[in-house]
Amino acid sequence: MTAVDDIMSRIPLADLAARLGVDEHTAEQAARQALPALLGGIQANTADPGGAASFASAVAQHDNDLADGEVDLDGVNAKDGEKIVGHVFGDQRHQVVQQLGTTGGASTTQDLMRRLLPILAPIVMSYLAKRLGGAAGGQSGGIGDVLGSILGGMTGQQQGGQQQGGGILGGALGDLLGGLLGGGRRA
Repeated sequence: MTAVDDIMSRIPLADLAARLGVDEHTAEQAARQALPALLGGIQANTADPGGAASFASAVAQHDNDLADGEVDLDGVNAKDGEKIVGHVFGDQRHQVVQQLGTTGGASTTQDLMRRLLPILAPIVMSYLAKRLGGAAGGQSGGIGDVLGSILGGMTGQQQGGQQQGGGILGGALGDLLGGLLGGGRRA
């Protein structure tokens, strides 16, 4: 099971759809588009030691119980999610949202992605904190390797996915993440 599939299996789509004001199919489609972008951005950020250390610090500050079982969306702090999205994508946040809003089909808009990413970001951090376990509290140099192994199963399993610049997405978004974030970013 890929990281995206594992996270998706924990998200109550009816609740997510209601929170976003869309139907369940649209919510699922948008989440399946946004999750690889978040995971790819995090992976790109851990490509250098500074980014890996920053990620280790961020993971240590997040509740790894949020992604246990089914996610309670009422427990998701969207304000914290805004900060996470800002750290992951930095100055390129607008371009990532714009690209996600144009690649997910007619029902996936930039506004939907702008609202969705801060909901998904704390869930992703919780999921990664749980999966990384003791690695996050240990030496930060190995986090990129551990994260790569968690995310490695996604390569080639997403829509047209291909490894690019340390990211997991293909096409224009993969180029954007790989080119802009590939060097890692100290969050």
